[in-house]
Amino acid sequence: MLGVDFWQERYETGQTPWDLGGPSPHFVELLKHQPDWLKAGKMAVPGSGRGHDAALFAQAGFEVIGFDYSPGAIMEAKGLYGETTRFEQADIFQLGAAESTWLAQFDYVLEHTCFCAILPEQRGDYVKNMKALLKPDSLLIGVFWEHAEWGGPPFSTSLQDIQTHFETDFDILLSENKTPARGRNGLERLTVLRRK
Repeated sequence: MLGVDFWQERYETGQTPWDLGGPSPHFVELLKHQPDWLKAGKMAVPGSGRGHDAALFAQAGFEVIGFDYSPGAIMEAKGLYGETTRFEQADIFQLGAAESTWLAQFDYVLEHTCFCAILPEQRGDYVKNMKALLKPDSLLIGVFWEHAEWGGPPFSTSLQDIQTHFETDFDILLSENKTPARGRNGLERLTVLRRK
């Protein structure tokens, strides 16, 4: 497992190439052309980093809580967006634990550069925890990295990987590889999954 020290060092040294300096263009476009299924509700953002994505949805009327392992990420997120968005330091693999206060509390999980940052062998635990956060029939909205290279982080995530890890607990409503993010053409897959 990549521990808290690994991620904390990245923020302390500014080695955060995944950070676009703003929200994912996928999410900007999604809110700009807001589909009927995307209505304001309570949203969890695991691995929220500096909080750009979380703040985007908070500004759009969602009740958002960003979670990150790194105290440095939480400190920076609160400095940037703390007036509008809530951030909590947490191990995402404990959010869905039996004693967690977050069980079945959310209408949405917003995923961006978290699933690809964890070790591939942790993906099953990630899915279990995200399912536990969501109410039945609620949605996980994700932008998944699909670079098809060995190693990581970020670790590549194909459509087959998504199907393999999520199909037991989620239905795939949408999955498309068209990338508005600068410098990431063909590297990101927007996927919407409904918790069973």
